Amino acid sequence: MANLLDRINSPSDLRGLTFEELNQLADEIRCEMVNTVTKTGGHLASSLGVVELSLALHRVFDSPNDKIIWDVGHQSYAHKLLTGRRERFDTLRQHKGISGFPDRSESPHDAFGTGHASTSISAALGIAVGRDLAGDDFNVIAVIGDGSLTGGMAFEGLNHAGHLKTRMIVILNDNAMAISPNVGGLARSLNKVTLDRRYYKAKEEAERVIPVLPGGKTVWSWMKRIKTGIKGLILPTQLWDSFGFKYIGPINGHNIAALEEALLRARDYLPGPVFVHIVTTKGKGYEPAEEDSIKFHGVSGKNSVSNGIPSYSEVFGKTLLRLFQENERLVAISAAMTEGTGLSIVAKKYPKRVFDVGICEQHAVTFAAGLAAQGHIPIVAIYSTFLQRAFDQIIHDVCIQNLPVVFALDRAGIVGEDGKTHQGMLDLSYLSCIPNLVVAAPRDENELGHMLYTATRANCPMAVRYPRGSGLGIPIDEKFKELTVGKGEVVKTGTDLAIVSLGCAVAPSLEAAWLLHAKGIDCAVVNARFAKPLDSELILEIMSKTNGLVTVEENVLAGGFGSAVLSLLSSIAGIRALRIGIPDEFVEHGAQELLRANYKLNAEGIAQRILSFFPEFARRSRTSKAMG
Repeated sequence: MANLLDRINSPSDLRGLTFEELNQLADEIRCEMVNTVTKTGGHLASSLGVVELSLALHRVFDSPNDKIIWDVGHQSYAHKLLTGRRERFDTLRQHKGISGFPDRSESPHDAFGTGHASTSISAALGIAVGRDLAGDDFNVIAVIGDGSLTGGMAFEGLNHAGHLKTRMIVILNDNAMAISPNVGGLARSLNKVTLDRRYYKAKEEAERVIPVLPGGKTVWSWMKRIKTGIKGLILPTQLWDSFGFKYIGPINGHNIAALEEALLRARDYLPGPVFVHIVTTKGKGYEPAEEDSIKFHGVSGKNSVSNGIPSYSEVFGKTLLRLFQENERLVAISAAMTEGTGLSIVAKKYPKRVFDVGICEQHAVTFAAGLAAQGHIPIVAIYSTFLQRAFDQIIHDVCIQNLPVVFALDRAGIVGEDGKTHQGMLDLSYLSCIPNLVVAAPRDENELGHMLYTATRANCPMAVRYPRGSGLGIPIDEKFKELTVGKGEVVKTGTDLAIVSLGCAVAPSLEAAWLLHAKGIDCAVVNARFAKPLDSELILEIMSKTNGLVTVEENVLAGGFGSAVLSLLSSIAGIRALRIGIPDEFVEHGAQELLRANYKLNAEGIAQRILSFFPEFARRSRTSKAMG
């Protein structure tokens, strides 16, 4: 058979295909995704599950005139292949290649940029209302997964859409599996809705056999009426009715004909907001992903190199195992990321002390505050980029009341290929401005253990940020050491310049100092440990012994660590200071090493920036080289 995918350059190319050809195309799309993602890395299982839905959507609706919004967006690979990005698909998540998420700057078919969960319904409603205000006439469709539907923002959008009675379609992709297993009453209700997979096999078999029997068409007609009545009794359609939505479903999400029939009905025959419930298999068509959708949610790819050194997430999980054994007051909380944060091993041993609240970061933080108010010490493990969603709860519920909640911020700094929506480059800025909150970052995986131990004993709110990826290969101490809050350490002495760094920036700063040492420039290096409170005494002391200051951080410069140090030194006349960090822009996708090199956050870049900023040392370097 000819390769159909090679003929698909836009959604309009789908409309002349038969259902047999569409099924062939679905298989080809899955092959293309598996072949590409296993090389580049990416979100495989979620994208494999919505191939038929993507085909049906682009046949029934007229993108980009009609607007399709993918919640989170990590399931949009088939959508990208069908909307003119097939020839560039091998650049997925690569620097200057196509994004792993919808991006409005990448294609007019990406109606709304996404990367975080539970946003699609609110965005779709805003687009639909904007359409109505302008007197336009197009369709708006939000595709949301059952995991994202656990987020409170999704329900805020549903409630408002039902109130406004705006014409829009919400498609629930129900695969009974987010990254971590779904939690909560809604998830249990959806599991009842999906019933047993045998239901669909029996239904399809009945549809095939009964109508061809004598009198079978009449029997089947009556059976459908009975089925509709029974479905109304056993399925929670009243839930969606109470939101003001017309409900269609559940629909087999891998049957293109059934999907198209449901979408046409939602598009043409039902007024107001419509809720279409489809049931899919995560990882569909690729057996390893079907069997282990958690493992294949995110794939590292062949380009990823494992060095055998534990990741910071793994060290965090093993540290918590030790801490939990020592202190029964400790509890841990995850927002649907027990696997990714390293909490799964803790949950396995201490299931009653680890809580997965679903994709509900705001609830996670206030839930932790309630636990802390009752004498527990909660450790809230959330990726840096996702904790942004709970900014007010950190302030209002934790810090105003000075409750001892520990925030473990995984994936802080440059994350890499997941791009703009996932880079953890803002946390030092948005956390350091909050009173009562201690903000810290370990220089390596060994110091991470000591810092977490310190945080559980600090009796105040404390955030510990650490990067994505492997540690430095530093041996882990057998015993925990309590660090003095607000105190750093000198890791290299020097008399020419002082480099004051924080977290994962310490190692390249130290390496840069030795590169400069080879050029005749003597740099001191300080591991600040704490962005707040600063070790003012140490910084002022080392400034008195050197001729200039450099701060290095993997965070935006605006309001970050370097800004805090300059504020400390503002009363000292004649200070010459260089801040190295991320400028005022969002960081695109690409390998971590490449992005750090681009922003001069690796050792060579730091040394280069120092020589450019302090010309007298650059001259000395040239003189030293000439004399050598």
